Amino acid sequence: MTDRIAPPWHWLQTPTAQHRTCAAQSRWAALTLGDRAIALASDAPDALMFVAEAGDATRAGLLRDAEALAVALADHGLIAGDVVSFQTPNWLEAAVINLAAALSGLVINPIVPIYRDAEVGMMLADCRARAFFVAAEFRRYDFAAMARRLRPGLPALAHVFLVRGAADDMPGLADLIAQGRGRRFNRPQVDPGAVKMLLYTSGTTGRPKGVLHSHNTLDRVMRGSARHWGIARGDALIMPSPVTHVSGYANGLEMPFVAQSRTLLMEAWDANLAIDLIEEHQIVGTVAATPFLTELAAAARARDTRLPSLRFFACGGAAVPPEVIPAANAAFDHCHAFRVFGSSEAPLISLGYPAPADAMLAATTDGAIIDYDVRVVDSDERDVTPGEEGEILARGAAMFLGYADAAQTAEALTADGYFRTGDLGCVTHEGAVLITGRKKDLIIRGGENISAREIEDVLHLHPAVAEATVVAMPHERLGEGICAVVILRAGGVADAAALAAHVAASGLAKQKIPERFDFVDEFPRTAAGKIRKDQLRARIAEAVAAGR
Repeated sequence: MTDRIAPPWHWLQTPTAQHRTCAAQSRWAALTLGDRAIALASDAPDALMFVAEAGDATRAGLLRDAEALAVALADHGLIAGDVVSFQTPNWLEAAVINLAAALSGLVINPIVPIYRDAEVGMMLADCRARAFFVAAEFRRYDFAAMARRLRPGLPALAHVFLVRGAADDMPGLADLIAQGRGRRFNRPQVDPGAVKMLLYTSGTTGRPKGVLHSHNTLDRVMRGSARHWGIARGDALIMPSPVTHVSGYANGLEMPFVAQSRTLLMEAWDANLAIDLIEEHQIVGTVAATPFLTELAAAARARDTRLPSLRFFACGGAAVPPEVIPAANAAFDHCHAFRVFGSSEAPLISLGYPAPADAMLAATTDGAIIDYDVRVVDSDERDVTPGEEGEILARGAAMFLGYADAAQTAEALTADGYFRTGDLGCVTHEGAVLITGRKKDLIIRGGENISAREIEDVLHLHPAVAEATVVAMPHERLGEGICAVVILRAGGVADAAALAAHVAASGLAKQKIPERFDFVDEFPRTAAGKIRKDQLRARIAEAVAAGR
């Protein structure tokens, strides 16, 4: 029997001044996801909510499965406030797990499927997960075996449940639903302002941060984007972004409850399959990384289809060259692509320019600021003049409650409640945000935030490495790739393959293995001795462009 270990966010019992203001101004709907699910199932029980490769889910059917799972979780001793982690692809089961947690007052912790022992073990330990739902197998990786390896070192983890599988030591999700089927669910009273989701984001210092959201904050994100993008009742959205990321989670798993839309879940991105699904289901829009937009447009041209049902494509997560948007729009009849800007902590600070009249702003800026107060400040946090570059600070009703670690929260917020995004940019005279760079030491690879620090820490453990630094480099498809710049110890051998194997053996996700290694005698440094990563990035970009 494992001990119930309290989660680490007791400091949140006292709401911030920002969130007290939001409540007083009725900027929140004060509804939980469970409230919305029950109302929708009563209104139109047979309306489709989710379409997936393994089957569909109506409003009533999803609610029945989620309530049955909630009953079974209660049988296993889970109570409101416990953390339930899940690591699955974009499967229908993710929607069931998410709704069951919301109905029960459990805190859901989505974990990206690319993560392996190192990342998953850290996250489960840090959030003190009580239960872990994990795909038995996906893309030839044995997640069940990973869970077995991790479990002995996780004293808070009472249960591991397999999705699309079962074992003697790990019951299957399907068995849990069957266990609770037909039994009365004693739904607890759930506070819309309580912690609902904990999502880890790459930490710039190598310490991932647990981002905390409530029903209120996530609901506010979706209401704003649905209104701005014109998502109407009955509209269908396609979701290729992982539902374990904030974009896929909010716009994929939770948008149907707010906009009365339906989500088509893509297990893995394939542009030609996406075209088939868009045409079959009359998809109106999506939120996804920029490579998906360019590949969809190219596939549409190749197949001589202009996807007339598609109305919007919101893209972000990495730098979007200005020529990408108009080039993609030219491939479609009615679709307007646009850039958006946000983070797990402050989702969708900008919501883009979906109107045809704003096509130029859609292509050249990162979108209109909606529902947030934004400041741009210099290094002393003094406001700069419009159009001048500085760090973007944001504050709004959709912003996170804080991090699980109170010290990280204090570091990230100003005294008056603005979130320090770590992104550099300006606000244009039209009121649009334009991102020009970032203070954060992150690499954004195909929409995935990757911490340079955690890769550097692993490289420093190799006996041949005296010092290593990791920076972003241009990548034709993914926007940014990973380059490690290494100073070798005396007698060390410049062996890129060996260093790549060393990173792989550390247990980090394979996406974090550097694609390029440069070996140097010294780093460019500031007068204080800090490595000038900006100079390294410029040097590597020049080398990549020259084919060196």
